[in-house]
Parts: sequence; C-alpha cells; structure tokens
Amino acid sequence: MSQAHDPVEHRSFVIVGDTNLARRVCASLRQEASTVQHLARPGDEDLREAMATPHDAVAVLLHEDAAALRYALAVAHMRADVPIVVTVFDRTVADELLRLLPQCHVTSPADLASPALAGPCADAGIAALYGRAGRARAVRLDRAGTPCAEDWTRRRAGWRAWWSRLASQLRSHDAGTRLMLGGLTGILASLLADWVWLLGLGHPPAEALFDAARVVSTVGPATDVHSTAYQLVSSVLMLGTIVFTAMFTAGLIERMLGPRLVGLIGPRTVPRFGHVIVVGIGQVGLRLCCELRRLGIPVVGIERDPHAPNVRLARSLGIPVVAGHGGDRAVLERLHLRRARALAAVGSDDLDNITVAIAAQGVARDTRVVLRAGEHEAIAETRSLLPLGTIRDVTSLSAAYVLARLRGVPATGVITHGHEVSVRLPDGGFAPWPLAAREGCAHVETAVPA
Repeated sequence: MSQAHDPVEHRSFVIVGDTNLARRVCASLRQEASTVQHLARPGDEDLREAMATPHDAVAVLLHEDAAALRYALAVAHMRADVPIVVTVFDRTVADELLRLLPQCHVTSPADLASPALAGPCADAGIAALYGRAGRARAVRLDRAGTPCAEDWTRRRAGWRAWWSRLASQLRSHDAGTRLMLGGLTGILASLLADWVWLLGLGHPPAEALFDAARVVSTVGPATDVHSTAYQLVSSVLMLGTIVFTAMFTAGLIERMLGPRLVGLIGPRTVPRFGHVIVVGIGQVGLRLCCELRRLGIPVVGIERDPHAPNVRLARSLGIPVVAGHGGDRAVLERLHLRRARALAAVGSDDLDNITVAIAAQGVARDTRVVLRAGEHEAIAETRSLLPLGTIRDVTSLSAAYVLARLRGVPATGVITHGHEVSVRLPDGGFAPWPLAAREGCAHVETAVPA
C-alpha cells in the first residue's frame, strides 16, 4: 500500500459551499492544522476579500452546477494562478469549465462513487470495480486487509441468462402496456379460435384465415357455414373483439403519449435473472447504472417521478426504468428481486434508502443490498447501518478525493473498505486518507439538502 499524505506542512485553503461535502473537507483541513476560509454562499465582495491573500488551492463544492461554474470563474478571475477543485455533476458543464479554466480540476461525486457502489453490486468480496478501455479492474482486500487491484471478467452467460433475456420480451410493467398487450392477446385468441373452428369444419387454411379475419374485424362470419353453434360463437367473438380493440387502442395511446420507460422488446426490457436493481435514478443512480451496463451486468432502475430529468436521460441510454417506490414490496417482487444479483438503494435521502433496504430484506433476505448513506444529519454514523447491507458514504468518498487534489496528490479514484477510505494513485496503489467528522466545521452548522 502506498503511504498516506504528510499532514505536517502548513497550507492555506478557501472552501466555497454549504454542503456536507464542504463541511467534511473543511473539518479535515482544520484537523491537519491548515488555515481554512470557509464561505457558504459568498457575494462578490466576500469572495474578493477572501482571495485578496494568496492561497494554496480553492475548492468549490456545491450541488448546483451553475453556481459552481460561476464561483469557479470568479475565483479564476481574481487569482488566475490558484488551483481550483470543483464538483460538477453535468458533464457538458464540466467539459466547458475545463476548456475555460485549464488550471481547474473538475470532478463529480457521482462519478467518484459509482465504482465503489458497482463493486459490491457485482460481488460481495469486491470493494470497487473500475471498467475502462475494454477491461475491468476489481479492488479486493488481501489477507492483511490491504486493497489491491486485479483483472476482473464477468462470468459467461449461461442458459438461465439467455432464457431470462428471452422471457423478458413482451412483459408489461405499467397499466397502459398491460391494457395494450391484453387487448392484443384477446384479438389474436379470437382469430385463432375462429380459424381452428373453420379448419375443423373442413375449410381450406387460407379461406379459414380469411373468414376468421372477417370475424375479428367485425365484418361478419363465414357466410357458407350453416352451423348454429359456429354462428353463436362467432357472434360472441365479434362482440368480444370490440372490447379487445378498445383495450388495445387505449393502451397504445397511453404508451405513445407516456414516457415509455421500459421497452417491450430489445435491450430495454426488464431483466429477470442476475440483474441489479438500482433504486433512485438521480445523479449517483444514473452513473451507477451506466457503470454496471459498461461492465456487462444487467440493470433496471426504479424512480418515483417518471418525469425526472435523469429518467429521460436513462431512456436515451437504453436503461429500463420502472416508475414506482422502491420501498413497495409489490414493485420489488415484480422486478424479480429474489433472482437479482443485488439491490442498490442510492437515492439522495438516507431515510428513503433505509426504507428500501428494509423492504428488500423482507422480500428476499438473501439478496445483497448496497446502501448509500451518510448525508442525513440524524444518521451521520453510517456504521450503525451495517446490518442492512453494504454501506457506501458518497460524502466521505468525495471528501477524500477532493482533499487529495487540494494537497496536490494526483488521485485517480477513491475506494472504501471497512471503516477506511483510500485514494487511488496513478501507479495503481492506494493511500489511506483519514477524514474528520463534518461537525469539526464551525462555519456551516447544517448543510443544505442535495
């Protein structure tokens, strides 16, 4: 293992932000005896006063990308030579910021956390899983508890995976799709029943199909059949077809006008075996879905708001998303939790994630649960949640990475193992990075919610 940083050297930093991440970074820097000026939401005069004296680096740690962009540009205007670390979720904004400010290092808590979340989703013994350039690297702990990286290959898909992919086609997961498929099934069943009946009466197959189509289209039964039973049955089928056609039309309109989060056929159908269920398609959830898909692991998302911006983005990326509450046992059972590889509760609200984890334990106790926690003020001590599953504190992961970058360490990633957080170095090694509790920050008492 690589050695951790040397905290003896005295430095000066400016932190901009009123988030838990900003509090954690501020507290850790103060614990290292660094000079810290922490500005929650500074105006231009406050920021200009803070930047009047030289500083080693500035960190802009906000939830809003537009505000982060504005502060980064203002800092660069006041001090063109100072290194800046900025957290930005939107990659378009991040690319533009890098183009405008080459001295700026842009990162996203969602990007930093997704490998640490993907690892335990794929396998219980993996601390983090990175997929880059066509190859994947898994971080495991050796016998001494030291993290080490090794090549990782997904197991070859067996017959159950192929059958699961086939069985997932033409499955309904919303009311509109159920109406459409129910109506279509009724129409086809009526057509088949009439066709078989006419074949039994001695009609040629093509003629029998033509007359059966007349019944389904409510034009009328075959005119040369004098069977009273057939006339009664065909009358019932014609009346039933009216109902089935109305169901099919209503379902089709609902699906065409709705968000169409799940496909009926193709890769955007809901997997039925060996998949990961991601609850909460926010920034972290969406990046986790993309990471798992890049690693070849089937994934399906659950989001309460079907019109959320990231849900539309997930649809464009080919990721199936079901509208519903992750704590609803009926939703989890419909997504085949018992046959899933893992469930990841990664919403922005810790209490909601706990509710999802408890519901998952009730539906399938043996299914692995990965839980995002650490934001809520009442449960900052995430170790108390260990009985619910594998815990990942996105704030701690991001804080360690930001601190490394502020101190000039060229970190390329961050992992968590046990109760420790380590940053990944360019040589592939890992350096443990101790963090202070966010209560050590006296500048912001309570962070704004994400």
